[in-house]
Amino acid sequence: MDKIKILWADDEIELLKPHIMFLEQKGYHVSSSNNGNDALDMLRQEAFDIVFLDENMPGLSGIETLAEIKQLQPHLPVVMITKSEEEAIMEDAIGSNIADYLIKPVKPNQILLSLKKNLENRKIVSEKKTFAYQQDFRSIGMEISSNLGHSEWIDVYKKLVRWELELSRSQDEGIIEVLKMQKEEANQIFAKYIERQYLDWINGRTEDKPLLSHTVFRDRVLPLVDNNSNLFVILIDNMRYDQWKVLQPIIEQFFRIESDDIYYSILPTTTQYARNAFFAGLLPSEIEKKYRNYWVNEDEEGTKNQYEEELLREQLKRHGKDVKLSYHKILNLTAGRKLVENMSNLMQNNLNVIVYNFVDMLSHARTEMEIIRELADDEPAYRSLTISWFEHSPLIDIMRFIASKGASVVLTTDHGSVRVQNPVKVVGDRNTNTNLRYKTGRSLNYNKKEVFEVRSPSEIFLPRLSVSSSYVFCRSNDFFAYPNNYNYYVNYYRNTFQHGGVSMEEMLIPFIKLKAK
Repeated sequence: MDKIKILWADDEIELLKPHIMFLEQKGYHVSSSNNGNDALDMLRQEAFDIVFLDENMPGLSGIETLAEIKQLQPHLPVVMITKSEEEAIMEDAIGSNIADYLIKPVKPNQILLSLKKNLENRKIVSEKKTFAYQQDFRSIGMEISSNLGHSEWIDVYKKLVRWELELSRSQDEGIIEVLKMQKEEANQIFAKYIERQYLDWINGRTEDKPLLSHTVFRDRVLPLVDNNSNLFVILIDNMRYDQWKVLQPIIEQFFRIESDDIYYSILPTTTQYARNAFFAGLLPSEIEKKYRNYWVNEDEEGTKNQYEEELLREQLKRHGKDVKLSYHKILNLTAGRKLVENMSNLMQNNLNVIVYNFVDMLSHARTEMEIIRELADDEPAYRSLTISWFEHSPLIDIMRFIASKGASVVLTTDHGSVRVQNPVKVVGDRNTNTNLRYKTGRSLNYNKKEVFEVRSPSEIFLPRLSVSSSYVFCRSNDFFAYPNNYNYYVNYYRNTFQHGGVSMEEMLIPFIKLKAK
């Protein structure tokens, strides 16, 4: 590996020989100059990694030299060294985007620390995080292999997401691959856990069950709603827990996190089922039976979740909540901007619900597959895209406004998504639904070992489309593929983000309570 090259400009450079020798013994290459003009000439002729610059040089001053350096190489780190502690000089230097600021007399170890902070920070942090994960790897593995309950699975998932974010910028590709394999193992065991427990949860055969899509509004939101409240519920479509964690630092600029919880999405983990259940406070077949006008089945024409507001109003009525409510569904940028302009009118309501279609906002024209494939073909890129979207969306303006008025927010979603890798063959008739993570229909043909199979939809409170209808769900990062045009289909959809099946990413849903600062 090439030595790190330092340019040190100081009119008393001869007095700094011991410092230079110290750095050279540490493996750095140091070039020196006793004035600003010579330093600039050297920068024009040779590439350096960092500059140490004396603030008080005769002729071209350090501040003036700094300005010239930033013209030549805007991103080159410059460490300013000065005898003066005057605030104005410090402000001039910091305003010129210096990397560090040291006061004379400087000690060799101060110089070394500044170098490591500015040039080796990422490597050092990467090595420390790699070591820390290696220590945690065994304990996580033991947890995954033990008989976890629903709350322990949440803890494991949070831990895996934390390491995924910590190691996302690591230079150690090997450790990232180890984490990926451990997460895949966790997802496979999690899917088996869901298969064992899900029917008991849904059918109320056990008291030990998690918050689910159809109970979370009743249990966690309704207690916050009364005639004196001013509560906003913001549901961002298709937001995973790791996406929430990368948005958290931005949101914490104007909100305090009161709670950072997770609930379980029902199956299928799609808008049609999970979000309708969230707003209705009922499971899908219960909605179909009780509010037939508000439910659209798989084989029926029309938008599958167009009656969310009506279902929410019915839930409030059932629980005796007679409050002022507004409901807004934001499907495009224009609607988002219009809502920003209308925010002051919402402050009169006790409960304001905003559904924000994150995936549609990314795609602009319902072509999310193409845009996500091009811009985010892995997890870190997908999270990065989430940050970019949020920072430039009307939603951040909406949340700033809410914070400025001192209102509280519940931030959540209906389901997550998983990046699919492994194709699972399925055969169905022409009425079989198109989702890649679950299938429902008559005479479905598949390998039972490769799926979570529910022969009787009523067992998990899903509508029965015909006498012989069944549901099958993909586990972990699998996806369904038809035998016809199999290779094309697999190559087209592999590495895309899908939802509807059984994985931690799809089922473990962020539920965040925010209070304005």
